[in-house]
Formats: sequence, C-alpha cells, structure tokens
Amino acid sequence: MTSNSPKVLVFAGSAREGSLNKQLAQLAAKRIEALGGQATFIDLKDYPCPLFDQDIEAQGMPDNVLKLRAILAEHQAVFIASPEYNGFITPLLKNTLDWLSRPYEDTPGLGLFAGKWAALVAASPGGLGGIRAMPLAQQLLANLSLTVLPQPLSLPGAGSAFDEAGALKDDATGQKLDALCQRLVDSLAKTHG
Repeated sequence: MTSNSPKVLVFAGSAREGSLNKQLAQLAAKRIEALGGQATFIDLKDYPCPLFDQDIEAQGMPDNVLKLRAILAEHQAVFIASPEYNGFITPLLKNTLDWLSRPYEDTPGLGLFAGKWAALVAASPGGLGGIRAMPLAQQLLANLSLTVLPQPLSLPGAGSAFDEAGALKDDATGQKLDALCQRLVDSLAKTHG
C-alpha cells in the first residue's frame, strides 16, 4: 500500500452492538488493506443523524452529516455491509445516503458520489444471507451515480461464520470476500491510478 493507494470508506447499515454486518465490514476493511487499498472503517453509531427532513436541512446541515460528508469526500469508493430488514435495506442506511446525496454549498446533489465505486456485502443469521435486500441496495447506489460492482457477497448463517479472531471460518467464503475486495481495489487503480 502506498500513500496514493485508492481509499475505500467501509461501513455497515447497522448501528447495533455486535452487528454481524459490522463484523463483516471490519473484516472487509482489513482485507482491502491487505490487497493494496486504503480502508477507513466507520461506525454509523458514532454519527447519529436525524431522519431526513427538508425543514431540518433548511435550518442548516446537521453536524454529523457534515462530518460524514467530509469523510466521504476523501474516498474514491464505498464498501457497504447492508443488513436486511423485512426484505429491504435498513432505515439507517437509506437515511445516511439520503443526507449525503443533498446539495451543499458548492457541491451539487449527488456530487459527493460522482465518479466513485461501490461494493456490497450482506450478512444474516438466517439462510438467505440478506440477499433479498441486495438488488434494492444496488439500485439505490446506482441511482446515486455510483458504479456498483456486480456479484455482491451474501453471508448466510453469519452468527457462526466468524472465528474468535473475526476471520471467516469457511475458506471458500473468505476467498469470495477477497475476490470482491480485489475487484474493487483493481477497479479503483485503473480509474484513479
């Protein structure tokens, strides 16, 4: 990794302590680093934002939205671990992306996302692994002008998928995560190298 390696912002669409998606996001950040990228993991719990409301926006952009905007502006990609709530993405993820897509000062709406890449994973203790929300998350990210990598990773049975060190117990799943992280790093190197 060099100082001009591509920078990837990594987070989960869950604020819950012990979130399996946070665990998967943290592992992805480590893998991105190992594969030649620069990863910044953030916990959205540290940046609580009000439910998006144009009346709130008219009074001034909330401080945590401004912090998230500044962080996002420094990265060329996002890597998101998206939980599934009733077959859809989480309200936290949608609300965060809604705030970040707003125009602010000299930056037009969607301006923070222009030219950026995105990769998606999902973890669930159930058998579907969050797969039902994946197409919705991909659609939302594409609507925000992000280039979304195909073949997201779904992790069913995530409650028992990690070892004590936070790595994936199943080698084949670990290889799929590495392949997704590598595709993201390579794509960034081609467009930002």
